[in-house]
Amino acid sequence: MSTLAVVIVVVVALLALLALGGMVANARRRRALEPRLEASLDEVNQRLAAAHAEDKGWEPGALEAAARAAFAERRPGEEIREQVLVQVIDRPGTDEDKAVFRFGTGSGIAYLTMGRRDGAWVGERVEPA
Repeated sequence: MSTLAVVIVVVVALLALLALGGMVANARRRRALEPRLEASLDEVNQRLAAAHAEDKGWEPGALEAAARAAFAERRPGEEIREQVLVQVIDRPGTDEDKAVFRFGTGSGIAYLTMGRRDGAWVGERVEPA
């Protein structure tokens, strides 16, 4: 084997090791940032949903109270630890409006979809996360 061939093999091996090391470092960095990014994205979505609801003239207190009551009716006895408006669906006409809440309880996360019927907010369905 010539000296040139040995040099080429060593250079290729070093480049391969550097590429592999870069991929490993990138994966670690991504895993470290992922929880922070998810929390930040979740907060942005919550604020956007709340702003959209307020912009459409929805009274947040009444909507939240109706959602809490609807959730308690469908999941009696579950302790509500968190209630967050996560999505607003504003279709033409008030009876087509929807609001989705995320509820955190002792048994996990569930999503409650609220709809309007004759101008009042009513629970439509609860789905596990």
